[in-house]
Amino acid sequence: MLTEIYRLIDTVLPFDWASHIFMKNALIGVLLIAPIFGLMGTMVVSNRMAFFSDALGHSALTGIAIGVIINIGQPLWAMILFSILLTVAIISVKKANTASTDTVIGVFSSTAVALGVVLLSLRGGFAKYTAYLIGDLLSIDSYDLLLLAATFVIVIALWLLIFNKLLAVSFNPSLARSRGIRCVVYDTLFMLIVAVTVTVSIRWVGVLIINSLLVLPAAASRNIARNTRQYSLFSVAIALISGLAGLILSFYLGTASGATIVLITAFFFAVTFVIRPAAR
Repeated sequence: MLTEIYRLIDTVLPFDWASHIFMKNALIGVLLIAPIFGLMGTMVVSNRMAFFSDALGHSALTGIAIGVIINIGQPLWAMILFSILLTVAIISVKKANTASTDTVIGVFSSTAVALGVVLLSLRGGFAKYTAYLIGDLLSIDSYDLLLLAATFVIVIALWLLIFNKLLAVSFNPSLARSRGIRCVVYDTLFMLIVAVTVTVSIRWVGVLIINSLLVLPAAASRNIARNTRQYSLFSVAIALISGLAGLILSFYLGTASGATIVLITAFFFAVTFVIRPAAR
């Protein structure tokens, strides 16, 4: 299956950068990750959850540390489990209404980051995991592509099933409840989807910039979109274009691919911000 995709890439993209296997894998990875981030980012921005997704990214360090301590060969599963537990904890404390949402998220985020750094730095071992801070999109292999493909299918399927309910909960919770929609359930489900997706992508995108890739495409789209359909389509398009352009540019410049993609997405935001009055 993967061999056939490689042949198709060679046929459609007869360029030097696409001739390398690691670039082919990175290209497929971008095509799988970008649409997910573009779609989910629209809800993250609309629901003012940027701080939450940032907290999930930073908490990945603790997930890695837990995986190392319990001797899991692949720390990804420990990272996913910890991100889910962190999400549930944030939701539980948030329901208590003892502090504002950003305060609750800040407490958990800072604690998780500190705990992760302390655990990973025991006996001077932190240097081995600094790659997670920057990410390496070019390190994606066939196993990673299978994991990303499964994540893509699951997230898109869930999105198609619950998008209307998420939209109702996002724009008018009172109306949603009057229609029999359980707002807490769908809020929780969406936060868990974000948690798993961010955690799965962290190794290739990087802790420091994962939130930017989730927020910037949607923020740029919001500047020029006139309705919900445009909002989603523009966000996915910006994420895809930025991902592909950043990947190719990073190959020729020798720069970090994730950070290069973020800069191009930021450029899109700047352009859409300037033309926003005319677009609307």
